[in-house]
Amino acid sequence: MPLITDVGITVSATNTKSNDFTTSSDPLVRRYAAHLESGAGAGKADRIFADQRTLAASATETLDLAGALTDNLGTATVFARVKFILVAAISTNVNNVVVGANGSNDFVGLLNAAGTITLRPGAWFASASGSADATGMAVTAATGDLLKIANSSSGSSVVYDIIVIGNST
Repeated sequence: MPLITDVGITVSATNTKSNDFTTSSDPLVRRYAAHLESGAGAGKADRIFADQRTLAASATETLDLAGALTDNLGTATVFARVKFILVAAISTNVNNVVVGANGSNDFVGLLNAAGTITLRPGAWFASASGSADATGMAVTAATGDLLKIANSSSGSSVVYDIIVIGNST
């Protein structure tokens, strides 16, 4: 089944300063994008995992990128390379969502083994490989394939979105 992917982010900001007679502005517009055709190699992806998930108070879960995920069509989704990943904490969360630092077999394509990203309510992060990148973020089955997601505290559950796009080979 073919997978065609377009990912991107646009940053648009204008810094202004009022003077006695004029207002000066410094506009910035930058777009970063990647188009991925179906398949393996540079500019290609053939696997996607997308889900909205809930973690109970103080709970954690470990996503096995090389074996235990199922896509929305019911197909087992095994990644050898990740070309795009997004994790977003929904804005109505009370606690933070913490990504990374599983302690063993960490997916280090995104973070080093001890690294974490803390997402406060409403926060998100994304990482993408460019269209010319054949490698992306490597996933190594049994030694570098586990992505830990944690609820930072007790008292309430958290909800987060996750999207992972990549290659099976």
